[in-house]
Amino acid sequence: MKIINIVGARPNLMKIAPILEAMKSSPFIEPILLHTGQHYDDRMSGAFFRELSIPEPDIYLEVGSASHAKQVAKIMERFDDVCDALTPDAILVVGDVNSTLACSLVAAKKDIYVIHVEAGIRSFDKTMPEEINRILTDAVSDLLLTPTNDAVQNLLNEGHSEDKIRLVGNIMIDTLKKSQAMINASRILENLGIVKHNYVAMTMHRPSNVDSLDAFRNILSAIAHIQTKIKVVFPIHPRTRKMMSEFGLQDYFDSLKNIIITEPLGYFDFGKLISNAKFVITDSGGIQEETTVYGVPCITIRNSTERPVTVTEGTNELAGNDTALIIELAERILAGNWKKGKIPELWDGLTARRIVAAIEEKLT
Repeated sequence: MKIINIVGARPNLMKIAPILEAMKSSPFIEPILLHTGQHYDDRMSGAFFRELSIPEPDIYLEVGSASHAKQVAKIMERFDDVCDALTPDAILVVGDVNSTLACSLVAAKKDIYVIHVEAGIRSFDKTMPEEINRILTDAVSDLLLTPTNDAVQNLLNEGHSEDKIRLVGNIMIDTLKKSQAMINASRILENLGIVKHNYVAMTMHRPSNVDSLDAFRNILSAIAHIQTKIKVVFPIHPRTRKMMSEFGLQDYFDSLKNIIITEPLGYFDFGKLISNAKFVITDSGGIQEETTVYGVPCITIRNSTERPVTVTEGTNELAGNDTALIIELAERILAGNWKKGKIPELWDGLTARRIVAAIEEKLT
């Protein structure tokens, strides 16, 4: 079976690495790797290829950045030609980025089998572009591979056939567990002059937070308070840096003396940073999952999450951009008053094996 595996943005890379490795052990699968170029900055994509030992893509579409509609259109146009040239038996897409939706739509229209990893996760917030991508990708997929039982239930509630759905676990955790020795060996704490459990790790990049002046101010106001209590380490996303400057917030941010700014970090360094933090403040989906596995408290600066198991079972809580609530949650953690959490079912590092087994069951 010739299967094109699609990546487009940094979060896809941690998910595709173990899947490709497992596919190469299958006598039935010929894996092909395609990178759309949705994330093209070396810091946001290239470094992860090297660290996670992902082979160079067989195909690179070089679409670059654009509005959601234009980016999806460019990917569809270029992927259409790829499908005609290679005539794959199936494509595999991961997560909920624009590349996932665009390639799924092309394949479905050409009657090519579509496999969606991380199917069924829902925030129930259609103001998030990713939520539209998730719903539409699942609608055209033939095999829906879910990370959690609530994702299975979401699909059933939407009328998807039970025969299409397989609970396989969280693919992100495969990469985390395989990389643990390299994460532990990272010298990022020494390089930054910080000490385990004596700092907060922060990330922020979502348009809902960084493209809104009010939201950006609210979050920075909370960080301004928190950094008076404990050091904050902030690997800054290019989009966040750009909007901070455009909103005229740079001088205010520079006045906060207990914050360390870094460029985006590689996978091993970032894993070491969040796993040793006192707590994490983020608007990322994947980091909510990683902190739950590490048992590190997480404050998610969003009003909703497509990963509710990190709240119901894990170490995560939602705060939106509510300054007072972010501070209140941070104070609770600093006072030692936080839930312990547990690791959800099948977040065990063996998800890629179950994915390949499900594909072989369906297609051989």
